[in-house]
Amino acid sequence: MNLGPVPRPAPLADQVIARLRAEIAAGSWPVGSRIPTESELVALLGVARNTVREAVRALAHNGLLDIRQGSGTYVVATSELAGVMHRRFADADPLHVAELRSSLEASAARLAAERRDDKDLRKLDTLLERRERAWDSGSTEDFVQADATWHLAVTAASHNDVITALYADLGEVLRDFLRADVGTELRPEDHVDHARLLAAIRARDADGAAAEARDHAFSCRFLTYRS
Repeated sequence: MNLGPVPRPAPLADQVIARLRAEIAAGSWPVGSRIPTESELVALLGVARNTVREAVRALAHNGLLDIRQGSGTYVVATSELAGVMHRRFADADPLHVAELRSSLEASAARLAAERRDDKDLRKLDTLLERRERAWDSGSTEDFVQADATWHLAVTAASHNDVITALYADLGEVLRDFLRADVGTELRPEDHVDHARLLAAIRARDADGAAAEARDHAFSCRFLTYRS
């Protein structure tokens, strides 16, 4: 006989960690947002305060959450790998980040032009409009989030799960890059139009889409200043 130990239920804290991780990965609490308070999580999950505290601390240790005394707990990454990448590349040379963006986004845009479907186009139309509204609002953080979401949708339209997952895990690194470029004010002369990229994807112009995406990463203001 080949009997083994009877599996035991996972500890309650581990179950709460899994639930919270799943909500973060699903986008219920986007990067930069504050999660419910400890008391709210106790009520929502029906577990003891100590269990919630242990789970939140574990996710903070793994790089998904940031506990800010007096302010709350915020999502800083969507996965453990994203948290590791953010810590590893937080001080990377902006030029190197731009080169990475250029390579990834050009490859994704080329594939998106070849593989996109009508659902992808509808999503890209909607998110590009949201990006423009965010720019018009003058809110730098709203624009950073909207721009990042649009680029992730372009990547998702490649229908390459590996590229999409890698790009998502690099998300906060790329958002930090954009925040540094945008600064504290959205200025008309710094606006980058993505309509041509979307038009190339719509027309299934793979070369055109790749060229548009490749050049966008190097149009950043602070890269121009250092050249």
